[in-house]
This record gives sequence, C-alpha cells and structure tokens, in this order.
Amino acid sequence: MKILIAGYGSIGKRHFNNLRALGVKDFVFLRSNNSTLDLSELADYSVEHSIEAALAHKPDAVVVSNPTALHLDVAIPAAAQGCSLLMEKPISHNLERVAQLQAAAAAGGSRILVGFQWRFHPTLQKAAELLQSGQMGRVLSARAHWGEYLPNWHPYEDYRKGYSARADLGGGVVLTLCHPFDYLRWLLGDVRSVWASLAHSGELEIAVEDQAEVGLEFASGAVASVHLDYVQQPPSHTLQIVCSQGRLEWNAATGTLVQTQANGEQREFSPEAGFERNQLFIDQTRHFLEVAHGSAQPLCTLEDGVRALEIALAAHTSHAQGARISVGAA
Repeated sequence: MKILIAGYGSIGKRHFNNLRALGVKDFVFLRSNNSTLDLSELADYSVEHSIEAALAHKPDAVVVSNPTALHLDVAIPAAAQGCSLLMEKPISHNLERVAQLQAAAAAGGSRILVGFQWRFHPTLQKAAELLQSGQMGRVLSARAHWGEYLPNWHPYEDYRKGYSARADLGGGVVLTLCHPFDYLRWLLGDVRSVWASLAHSGELEIAVEDQAEVGLEFASGAVASVHLDYVQQPPSHTLQIVCSQGRLEWNAATGTLVQTQANGEQREFSPEAGFERNQLFIDQTRHFLEVAHGSAQPLCTLEDGVRALEIALAAHTSHAQGARISVGAA
C-alpha cells in the first residue's frame, strides 16, 4: 500500500511513525515547507508541493494532516481519485465545500475515516457499552471539560504561528478541541440545538477565542455542557454522564472510568498496564488500514465528521447572534 501524507507537522509525523510501526513502507509526502520539524526522515521518500503532483504517484490512501482550512484542498481531489482518506478533525473550517467532498467520495468510491481518536479509548468504549446495555438507565445530562495550555502543546515552535491560533487556518479552541462534540454524539446520540459563549482571555496574544462554554440539547432530551480552553495549567480533560440509575465519570489523564450505581455501589475500569496516549492513534491507524483494504467500515464516518463540524460552527453562530441554533437532521 502506498500512502500520501499531506502535511508534516506534529500530527503528520505521528501518523508517519505509526504507519511505519504497522509495516507500511511506501510513502509520498505533500508539503508546504512550513514545518519546523526535523525533515531528515523524509530523505528517502518522494516529496511534492502540489496535490496534483502528489496524486500522480497514485497513492492508495491519503492522510489529511495539513492545517484545518486546507483539508478539503487535498481531500476532494484525493477522494475523486478513489483514495481512502484518514482526515484529521475537524474536516474543515466551514461547510462551503463539504458537499463537494461527499460527491467526490461517492463518485470515486473513497472510504473515509475521520480522525476523532478518542473513539478508540478503551474506557470510553466501556462507557459506550455500559450506556448501550441499559444498566445505567436513561441519560439525563453530561459535562465535558477540556482545558490545556496552548504554549505547551509544541514547545519547539511559536504557538502564535500555528494553525490552532490562527483564524485563517481554521484555529480557535472550538474547532481545534472539537473532540467532545464527536464523542458526546457517539455516546448520547444526535444533537438538536447548540448555544454558546466564547471568550478571548488576552493571556495568549492570539486573535481567536481561547475559551468556550457550549450547551448541547440532544434529540433524546438529554442536555450537555462542554467547556474548552487554551489557558488551563495543568491540563484537565474529564467527562461526567448523569443517568437515571447512576453516573459515569471519566478522566483522560488517568484513563479511568468510574461507574457509580444509584445505590452508591462503584466499579472502576482502567486501561491495560502500559497504556499511553499514542495507543489511541495506533489503534486508529490500524483500523484505517483495514478500512483502506475494504475489510472494515469506518468507526467514525465522514457524516460523523460533518455533524461535529456543524456543532462547532453552530457554537460560533450562537455566540455571534446570542441565540440558540438548531443543527443537523435531528
């Protein structure tokens, strides 16, 4: 299998290393020459600077890991050529060309996996199992909290120049940390409406929002709140789900899930010994190779990616208009 990696920032490098670890040897790279990473590992591979030249190598699959605002410049022609795609989240910074991608994928037979890697976390998968079993009763509400200090993400570069901090590249905390919108949909079902308040703290000298409080109403009647920020030290990423027969509490830092029954009885679930964050990406990449080979259906589809993007964009609209915004097909 020949794989094109579009974008060689930190996530592109991670995908490259993980694909090699899983036995892939044939790579092509599409680069803008803006990366601050050591490029010596690319010396033995073809490196192109236009999508046309890159696709001329006839890759079987494409990893779309360039800045958010540039995703569809790669994904649309690659899908039209029939390549399987691993698209980093969010799939874009707006909905303007999403229909083109959907049409290209349908016409070209492209298989698309969207890179919401938290779906591969073993204890979040356990949470999904417990909710689906019915033993927790009906989901009533949820609270996701993710705060992480942006300057610490990539200490080797000026965070103010990275895509996460630039509106023109699709940055801002709502789009960049949109994972909870996906995993809450996965766990609780479709979202019906969104309301939000966004803020610029002034702490980071960036022009995009660095804090957000987002409310979600689900088709089931459940409600959720999502806190996102770029300013919290030390970081915190947690999820609580309140049900009619108890609650679930998950902590990304420890990987643990605590199930508390209505009678107070508790069970704790933990990942296997030695589990660390990159395992999410390894498992996602292994699944992507199965998708590309046609032996598995994507666990996170293009439509899932579209729904998460709609929620993120609705949060921006809600803040701008001071109103609740209806979303999706729910």
